[in-house]
Amino acid sequence: MCDRGRHEDGLREQTVDGALVLEVSGEVDVVTAPLLATRLEALAVGPHPHVVVDLRNVTFMDCSGLSALCRARRLVTERDGRLSLVTGGGWMPRLLRLANLARAFDLHNDLAGALPLSRDPESLRELDEAPS
Repeated sequence: MCDRGRHEDGLREQTVDGALVLEVSGEVDVVTAPLLATRLEALAVGPHPHVVVDLRNVTFMDCSGLSALCRARRLVTERDGRLSLVTGGGWMPRLLRLANLARAFDLHNDLAGALPLSRDPESLRELDEAPS
């Protein structure tokens, strides 16, 4: 079903139905954004990448984090891929709107909405409820 990789840097990766899911937690700022950018660049390789960035557990993001997301979007788009952001409710969608970036990204409230439609609803519920 999926491969999981845990990292001590607030990033967790898994592959679900061909989509590369990167769960981000904690603060994304000038110190941590380069780590995020490096991981996103690595995930954006190959033809037609589908990268999903789950931002629901992010507690803070500054312009360096937004810049990393924009660079990833450019890389994925250049490879005819798709970059989706899972933002949930709260402040993240508002931040993207205020930065005039909400329309630049494929935004979703939950992981199920960002993944291909071929998923079994029960397995999607498990993914959305998995501990971070």
